[in-house]
Amino acid sequence: MNAIIKEACVECLQQALNAERQGANRLELVTSYSVGGLTPAKELIEEVAQGVSIPIRVMIRPRPGNFLYNQEEHIQMLKSIDMCKKLPVEGVVFGVLKADNTMDLKAISELSKYAFPLKVVIHKAIDQTPDIFVALHQLLKINEITTILTSGGKANAEAGSATLKEMIGIAGAKIQIMAQGDISPSNFEKLHKEISATAYHGKYIVGEV
Repeated sequence: MNAIIKEACVECLQQALNAERQGANRLELVTSYSVGGLTPAKELIEEVAQGVSIPIRVMIRPRPGNFLYNQEEHIQMLKSIDMCKKLPVEGVVFGVLKADNTMDLKAISELSKYAFPLKVVIHKAIDQTPDIFVALHQLLKINEITTILTSGGKANAEAGSATLKEMIGIAGAKIQIMAQGDISPSNFEKLHKEISATAYHGKYIVGEV
């Protein structure tokens, strides 16, 4: 049986070191966590990659706010992915929506294909879609996507636990459904019993870092 992945969201080298020491199996590296996370600088990615021995996935998000991007921002995301392909990281994390909050499958497909062979994570943008199961079935058709980070369309993993479990059943082995949203050591075991995911994500997944 594979070990359960605990992915910690970190903003700097010290947080990354603390997270690894406290039991994180993987990192999501961002800057500006207070606005939901933006793409970190190349220098920070290199610094963290040199300092830790666990895999790193990097946020690809050019600005705060919504996930509706214009052509210039789309190109910026491609450039950020290109940067990551030249660095020792495992994957990239992004999400793109259309004006009606449905998944922008054209943009996501292009970004995902460009990211290969990096692992591709579609982030919480899916939680804003009008029908999360429609979005899931659409994303399952994009072969390069390996993980979906989601709270099941709810405020947190606990509120979305039933949806998360259903999403895991639908996705099967094709895409890993990674639960997120207010997960900490104090509620991890309870949530895992309810959700039975293979991966969990959070700022405090292994405690304060």
